[in-house]
Order: sequence, then C-alpha cells, then structure tokens
Amino acid sequence: MTAPAGVVLAAGAGRRFGMPKALVDYRGALLVDRTAKVLADAGCDPVLVILGAAADEVRERAELAGVTAVLNPEWQSGMGSSLRTALEALRESDAPAAVILPVDMPGIGPEAVRRVAALSSPDALAAASHGGRRSHPVLLGRNHWTGAAASATGDAGARDYLKERTVTMVSCDDVSDGFDVDRPEDLDRPAT
Repeated sequence: MTAPAGVVLAAGAGRRFGMPKALVDYRGALLVDRTAKVLADAGCDPVLVILGAAADEVRERAELAGVTAVLNPEWQSGMGSSLRTALEALRESDAPAAVILPVDMPGIGPEAVRRVAALSSPDALAAASHGGRRSHPVLLGRNHWTGAAASATGDAGARDYLKERTVTMVSCDDVSDGFDVDRPEDLDRPAT
C-alpha cells in the first residue's frame, strides 16, 4: 500500500510564543526540522512543510531535508488556510491519506505517527488520543480532503469537520505526549 503523506503545519507567527514556532530551537534542532523528521521516520512520503510567517528565514535556517516546502500565502488567516494549502498541494500525489502534525508538538514521536498512519486509506479518519482526548497526529483519508478543506477556517483546521464524523481514536499515551508549545516555558517539558 502507498504510504500516507505527512504534513507539517508550520506557517504561524507564534504570537503567544513571541516568534514563529518553526524557528524555535528545541534540544538542538529547529521545531520545523524535528517535526518533518518525525513524519519521515514514521514512513510518511511525501512530507510537506507548510510555511508562512518568516518563510524566507525558515528556508535559510532550517535543513528541510527531503521535504517539500510549500508557501501558504494566506497564513495570517490561521491554520485552516495552511490545511487547505497542504491538501491542494497533495492533490497530484498518489497518497491515500495525509498525516497532519502541527510544528509545535515536540512530544509526538515517530511511533505515535506510525500507529495513526497504520490506518491509512482513502476513507480513513483517525487521530491520536492523549488522556482520552483527540489529539495529533490526525489522519485524513483522501476522500475527506475536499470536505475538510471546505470547513477549514481560522485556526480550527479540520476540527469542525472531524466533530461531525466518526474518528477512530488511537491511544498513544504510552509513546507520546500531546502537549503543544505555546510559550517558551513549554519547551521544558519532556519529549518522546
């Protein structure tokens, strides 16, 4: 079976953090490179990194090894536009599904992505769960891309689309932590 694509949502300005999170150094690597590597190490192919705020600086400073960087020209409107940009960029691929992972979740490692990606199919809707709550990564089967893109507005991403459907929850508490980095002090939390 064809591997799912991986998508790093890394376009935000990181207003609460004080800088774009893609450029945040986390234990010796930029969050954008770390997140892309997690998806690649889990077998996602291709891996797309959606850029926006400080895109030129991210391209200059990040390794972005083996990934395709895609600019979201509407990044200021929120994560929804980044999801739409990613799904549009994947239309020509043969990926049966896309694994979506925000750049600011360093507690998610390859094993959590592999667990969710194992459900990859054109009809799949799945997500990691942490503490019994839906978390990331999220798996969107190809047959859901149009609907998810249509509902992706503001910072909601696919949230509203997923609320209206049955999503297979994949427990990942034993291999990952679903925290996100909103403020500099969040960087002190342990990663997987």
